[in-house]
Amino acid sequence: MKEPLTHAIKKVTLELIYQVVDERTSEILEEIKSIKKRQEEDFRYLNDKIDTQIGQVRGEIGQVRNEISQLNQRIDTVIQLLINIKEK
Repeated sequence: MKEPLTHAIKKVTLELIYQVVDERTSEILEEIKSIKKRQEEDFRYLNDKIDTQIGQVRGEIGQVRNEISQLNQRIDTVIQLLINIKEK
């Protein structure tokens, strides 16, 4: 009588342990899924922000290039004026 009872108790105990492990595993997997989703959203946000800032930097570089071009034109004009003055 003692042996079948011991076997039954062990079986029930193992089933309870398996059930707890399954539940905890499900919880952990849900947490991992949530973390991955949040991480993807964060990466998407950071990529968008980087793209925006790169666009702004490119725009500013374009403006600087325009200013340099204007300065070069002015310098060319001044040089031409100096050459003209020297020739007279």
